[in-house]
Amino acid sequence: MASESGQSGNEFTDGAWADVLAAVDRTYADLVTHQQQLEDQSERLHELQRFIGSVLGSVNDVMAIVDRAGKIEEVSASLARATKRGADALIGTDLHDVFVPEGAQALDGAIAYLRLSMDATRFEADIQTADGPAPFDITLSARVNDSGRLIGAVLVGRPLGELRQAYSELERSHQQLQSAQTQLVRNEKLASLGRLLAGVAHELNNPISFVYANTHALEKYVSRFETYFERVQAGADRDELVALRADLKLERNLKNLREAIRGASDGAERVRDIVADLRRLSADGTSARGPLDLVEIARVAAHWVERGTKAQLKAQYTGLDRLIVQGTAGHIQQIVMNLVQNAMDAVRDLPEGQVTLDFAVQDGQAVLSVRDNGAGVAPEHRDAIFDPFFTTKPVGQGTGLGLSISHKIAEEHGGSLSLGPGPGGDFRLTLPLADTDAPAQPLPHGEKEIPR
Repeated sequence: MASESGQSGNEFTDGAWADVLAAVDRTYADLVTHQQQLEDQSERLHELQRFIGSVLGSVNDVMAIVDRAGKIEEVSASLARATKRGADALIGTDLHDVFVPEGAQALDGAIAYLRLSMDATRFEADIQTADGPAPFDITLSARVNDSGRLIGAVLVGRPLGELRQAYSELERSHQQLQSAQTQLVRNEKLASLGRLLAGVAHELNNPISFVYANTHALEKYVSRFETYFERVQAGADRDELVALRADLKLERNLKNLREAIRGASDGAERVRDIVADLRRLSADGTSARGPLDLVEIARVAAHWVERGTKAQLKAQYTGLDRLIVQGTAGHIQQIVMNLVQNAMDAVRDLPEGQVTLDFAVQDGQAVLSVRDNGAGVAPEHRDAIFDPFFTTKPVGQGTGLGLSISHKIAEEHGGSLSLGPGPGGDFRLTLPLADTDAPAQPLPHGEKEIPR
């Protein structure tokens, strides 16, 4: 019996030992697997740390990662360079120490807002750098855990000096663009005026010649009266004076003298009117906007285009006789001159060319339509007609800027410049109506309205 018991015990011991060995093998295999997993995770963690370190070392904006209590956990190399304290010296310190006292107060307000809303907040504050306080544009964002609870914050700051320099450069570029636009308008206006020089010279030559001729007549009449009065002062008798008056024809000369004065005055007024029109036409458009009569402005501009047209073509006017709009006279004149000049060029070679300016009110806006009976705009050119430097005129006869600048001016006035369906040339300028109770903008001193 004892022998059987001992044998049974040995068999139990051998089986248990086999189970233990199997369990050890399994445990060892699991340990090897877990060890490999730990090593892989450790390598990924090191890669992540190296990545975060490279980011913190390369960003130009200052960056700090803080815990819920405001203690710095990580900083960017840029913040360490700015404070000259080193990254290791900053880690573990309070974030408030980086700011000047006023900036620390702003930081407290941002942290309080962040805890309540969990939304990123932005503020401006001075950071105490090695060179003294420097303004920064600060953004403070929340750090949350898997359950969505706040565990800290991320601070990113950009030097305001760079932003302000960028804004200054942007402002300078904007001013340069405005100056370039103004210069383009002036250049286009000078180009238009250059085409009118012949007509202007003729307009000025006639009244000046008239004044000149009447001045010579006045000189002749004055010399005759001086001769007569010299004899009066010398004590000539009545018979001699009567004969002298008849010989000098003083009665007729007196009438001619008044006519010469009236003629010289009329010629001078014509010169004054021409110069006044030129002054209005060459206005740079920088005057304040106000109510003005679109019909009168358009007639003045069209009249100057007519003066330079060799075909002596006259524009026709239809629609309203008075249309008060809000705008700048010089700029609106430039638009009308461009439209009328293009229309005149389109019908220049036609035996019965017609250019019509129509004034109306549509949909609460003033509408000026400039039409001609020419060939009109070709279908393939309609989409590009308002593009800068696009022109269908021969080289040397157009800059390609007139319609583009006119389109831009119309938009700046709150209106539009569009191409109508035709037939022929058909351009429509819309402008906002002015307050009807406000008086129309008066003409500059000494200027007259073109007769209708």
